[in-house]
Amino acid sequence: RLTSGSPSPVMLYGETGTGKEMFAQSIHNHGPRHASRFIGINCTAIPENLLEGLLFGTSKGAFTGAVNKPGIFEQAHGGTLFLDEVDSMPLNLQAKLLRFLQERKIRRVGGSTDINIDVKIISSVSTNPQQALQDGQIRMDLFYRLAVVFIPIPPLRELINGVEALTRHFIYKYNLVLGKSVIGVSEKVLDIFRRYHWPGNVRELEHLIEGTMNVIE
Repeated sequence: RLTSGSPSPVMLYGETGTGKEMFAQSIHNHGPRHASRFIGINCTAIPENLLEGLLFGTSKGAFTGAVNKPGIFEQAHGGTLFLDEVDSMPLNLQAKLLRFLQERKIRRVGGSTDINIDVKIISSVSTNPQQALQDGQIRMDLFYRLAVVFIPIPPLRELINGVEALTRHFIYKYNLVLGKSVIGVSEKVLDIFRRYHWPGNVRELEHLIEGTMNVIE
């Protein structure tokens, strides 16, 4: 909640499935930008040749078939932009992102004018940042700009009461979604949950709860 009211960039670090986007959404919801847009993009899911145009927009004539189209930065103006797996972003795009963080302006692909953008940046990495820096996956100057506030998210197996609390949360959530009235899980099941390693973290637990609630009466 403390970082929600700040315009400073936030970086989340946690294993895959630990709920980094949920944390990012929570930061947005508790901040002064909560009434504006929250847009998330997974930098690993977009081909490199499309990512620049998707982020920064395109200008007509930039390449064959290009049209004037706002990018995600423009769409998120006034709100929050979540860059998931930012360490997978190509280094040339990292340089453009660094320029934005320094000047708060973007330029569309093929464009000749700068566009002022007001957006809070939340990013995430799923590999150790120091290792990513050492391997050259992320620019050091960009890291220090993005990680003004650095929040490590522990894996589910390390959360003492996390499994029980999240189990209650997901049961409540899918009772509403599926029209069920499940009260909870047995102590025997909870004991299994506590001893399980959860390699898929929170995402795996949610998948298990949703799947089970679909097939029970």
